[in-house]
Amino acid sequence: MTGSVIDETRKLGYVSPMPSLIFVTHPEVVIDPQVPVPDWPLSGVGRARMENFAQAVAGRNISAIYASAERKARDGAEILASRLGLPIVVDPDLGENDRSATGYIAPPEFWEVVAEFFGRPHESIRGWERAVDAQTRIVKAVHRAAADETSGDIVIVSHGGVGSLLTDHLQKLEIGKGSRPSHPGGGCFLVTSRNPLALQQDWRTIEDYQAA
Repeated sequence: MTGSVIDETRKLGYVSPMPSLIFVTHPEVVIDPQVPVPDWPLSGVGRARMENFAQAVAGRNISAIYASAERKARDGAEILASRLGLPIVVDPDLGENDRSATGYIAPPEFWEVVAEFFGRPHESIRGWERAVDAQTRIVKAVHRAAADETSGDIVIVSHGGVGSLLTDHLQKLEIGKGSRPSHPGGGCFLVTSRNPLALQQDWRTIEDYQAA
């Protein structure tokens, strides 16, 4: 999809008669250095934002919800599932790149390491999973979700880094060169077609969702 078409969908709001995949990055979390990062829950602000998003998408024909195994993503998916009356499919391959070699790194150092991760995708930065390996895993997982046997829209609740690597793939750009979720607290979404998997709407915040 060309940039001009994406810009036009931004102006007019996303509308498609075909089943779509909505990829959502989890919003704000409770940051606790004493708790493993994958176990961090959504904060009160994050939960409220996801509840509003769940209400906004309730009119869509959503037939399946997928989530990363990390708690913050599962928390977001559970809010959607409760509102929509659907089960959740948890897929660990939708998780962030493996950072267990370092554990929690406080900002601003964390963002410096993230920049290295995207800037040197064929290298393991401080023992982290390589960006190229994470991207391959993520793209396969998103394709599996898109191929879900149900016929409606699919929602994936995952993470900002995952979404960034997915966008690079969808935009056919080198890792680190594609568009990025813009909200500092997370809570952004993009929309793709299901078959083939192709970008239909670039990143917006969940507050900017417009029902089809």
